[in-house]
Amino acid sequence: MKVLCQLKQYSRWLLFVGSMALAVALAADVQAEESIDLFNGRNLDGWVNVQGANDSWRVSDGILVCTGEPRGFLRTTKMYENYILEVEWRHVSAGGNSGVFFHADALPQIGAPYPRCIEAQLLDEDHGSLFGIRGASIVPLTHPDKKGRTAMARPLEKRCNPAGQWNQYVLTSQAGTVELAVNGKVVTRASRTSLVKGYIGLQSEHSEVHFRNIRIRELPTSNPKMESVAQADQGFVSLFDGVSFTGWNHLPGHTGHWAAHDGEIHYDGQAESKRRADKDLWTKKAFGDFVLIADWRLPAKPIMKPNPVVLPSGDFVYDKQGKRKTFQHLDAGDSGIYLRGNSKSQVNIWSQKLGSGEINGYRTDHNLPAEIRKACLPAKNADRKFGQWNRFVITMRGDRVTVVLNSETVINEAQLPGVPARGAIGLQHHNDPVQFRNLFIRELE
Repeated sequence: MKVLCQLKQYSRWLLFVGSMALAVALAADVQAEESIDLFNGRNLDGWVNVQGANDSWRVSDGILVCTGEPRGFLRTTKMYENYILEVEWRHVSAGGNSGVFFHADALPQIGAPYPRCIEAQLLDEDHGSLFGIRGASIVPLTHPDKKGRTAMARPLEKRCNPAGQWNQYVLTSQAGTVELAVNGKVVTRASRTSLVKGYIGLQSEHSEVHFRNIRIRELPTSNPKMESVAQADQGFVSLFDGVSFTGWNHLPGHTGHWAAHDGEIHYDGQAESKRRADKDLWTKKAFGDFVLIADWRLPAKPIMKPNPVVLPSGDFVYDKQGKRKTFQHLDAGDSGIYLRGNSKSQVNIWSQKLGSGEINGYRTDHNLPAEIRKACLPAKNADRKFGQWNRFVITMRGDRVTVVLNSETVINEAQLPGVPARGAIGLQHHNDPVQFRNLFIRELE
């Protein structure tokens, strides 16, 4: 039995070696696909700083420098499938942390600084592990490990130079099979990657790291299925650089209350101003039609509070004395996102049973027809548990708004009569703590 198992393992190894040999042979036969530079040594042409500050990634003396702050990633503008990728890198100080992403989505996952992708680790004491992050997966062929991750392929040996010295990775990707050579020797292998085509990215993770001589040789396509192709760039740009409020009207009374923290906006609910409107945080730029992505969460510990009873029509229920009927419900706070500079067109973030996404200013306006008010009531409660990250995708066209919450359409082309044609986007003050991250917008023609 032991001999049979060894023969099976040997057979799988031969298949793997054969596939990689085929990839190299194909590369040699395709004269048109020669190695090209992904980094020109002068600027970031061909790359996208997804959600970092302007100086998070910079070029100095032919070297691509990453400060490590905030956590995030730089990615190529083009997707790649089968290829041989060369990257030289070095940590500045001991204990450095970074990674090379491949087959990556264009944008980060909900509440995360990083995209769904496969990562080649650049961590001190772990140079060369391969693993999937944020929903991606692999089947390890070298030193399988499941500690803290679905599956990880660890290197056969340590071959990296210490901090301050350059190292080279050569990563070969072919039809879902991957091998990584570190400083001239293959040390890590994996197969059956859940994604086989996507962007190439470089990771920022709290420590300075340098890159140079980033080159790629593309190999022939394997015609991948759509489900194994990463999510493509749809033209979204970041509204928040992760470390400052550049592009926002951050007022004196906001200091210490609306705070930038490692790619997140933290608000304690206590901004200082005599004017209620000056406690909200607004973009400097006005927008017309757009698609907005916004991740948010209510971090406070939920407590029991009276919440109003709301009918399917969107109306409140009143008792004989004319007071709103309430019931006790766990509550972690309240906030929202204002559209087009107008506090009435607010997409609610709150703890009420009817769910976030509700447009309260229009739902409760009895000067409007019943069908308009009802359309501003969420079709379902799609909120995640308190303390977890949620994602809004808000589409604004003309006076119509659609709100998708955690992949569920909760508001479908609700009409907002009288909404301005253009205006800023605002994050609401409502006396409660709230956090935001991954704020991206795509303006529509």
